[in-house]
Amino acid sequence: MKHLSLSGVVRNISNKQGLKQIRRAGQVPCVIYGNNVENVNFALDSKELKKITHTPNSYILDIEVEGKSYQCVFHAIQYHPVTDEALHADFLAINPEKPVVIDVPVVITGNSEGVKQGGKLMVSSRKLKVSAPIENLPDTLEVDITTLGLGKTIVAGDLKYEGINIVSPKATIVCAVKMTRAALGAAAAAAAAAKK
Repeated sequence: MKHLSLSGVVRNISNKQGLKQIRRAGQVPCVIYGNNVENVNFALDSKELKKITHTPNSYILDIEVEGKSYQCVFHAIQYHPVTDEALHADFLAINPEKPVVIDVPVVITGNSEGVKQGGKLMVSSRKLKVSAPIENLPDTLEVDITTLGLGKTIVAGDLKYEGINIVSPKATIVCAVKMTRAALGAAAAAAAAAKK
């Protein structure tokens, strides 16, 4: 999995006034926690943060704060309900020796049988949560839909990848081929033709 380096500045102020000041300066208050790391309160430039939040990709993050580097994964973000401005972001520190849990983008490959018959492909999950040693983490999870027929569904439990555990619930729908009027019409016509 790709790494992305970010650099933050320590923030010692945690009261509301201080946080507003940080946001006015175009920065977002952030925290790193987990993996026996003492909470690190810092601020990231909002443009830097968009490199993580405004992309379909997932990254192992190397965040440098005051000369110290922390290996993390992006965990959560809060947005202002009206302005959509990023208010706060959380990062989880990881231990390179232990499996890492992270969301990985799903990439659909192949041309589905069901779509060829006039069905419509519906993609329900753009990312799945996986757990794997850091060196096994993929940039994407390929899901081949070549054999996916009309009215059929692929769920997280159907997918297997070497060296990777899928942590998302087994029943999570990844994609499905839905019947359309055109497909129903074609099926009815084929059935009628078969009877003749």
